[in-house]
Amino acid sequence: MENRITPDCITALHPGQIFVFGSNLQGFHGGGAARLALDKWDAVWGQGVGLQGSTYAIPTMQGGVETIRPYVDDFIRFAGNHPEMTFLVTEIGCGIAGFTPAQIAPLFAAALPVENICLPKRFWTVLIRRS
Repeated sequence: MENRITPDCITALHPGQIFVFGSNLQGFHGGGAARLALDKWDAVWGQGVGLQGSTYAIPTMQGGVETIRPYVDDFIRFAGNHPEMTFLVTEIGCGIAGFTPAQIAPLFAAALPVENICLPKRFWTVLIRRS
């Protein structure tokens, strides 16, 4: 787990690293981590889901936590199929979308055995308590 904690403040990416951020379905990356993804790592305005540049968008603004689950599941499958990349998951949904790590972290339980997925420390704390 120690080597799979997403840094609190990401200012640069190494080759092969992917910045995973919370988005809206419309891909209007106007604030928070989404704006950072757009400005620094080639997120695509108007694309709210999936790989784009050195980023991966997971929609978090369309409803409750359960509406996020299918996108997280798709992301985990994608990451598992791309071991050449390292995915730095930010605290998706815990900013503008208004969720807490206790609500979002359980969606990532299936990511625990996926070695190339890094999670925020607060997500790890929730997931370890539940196991």
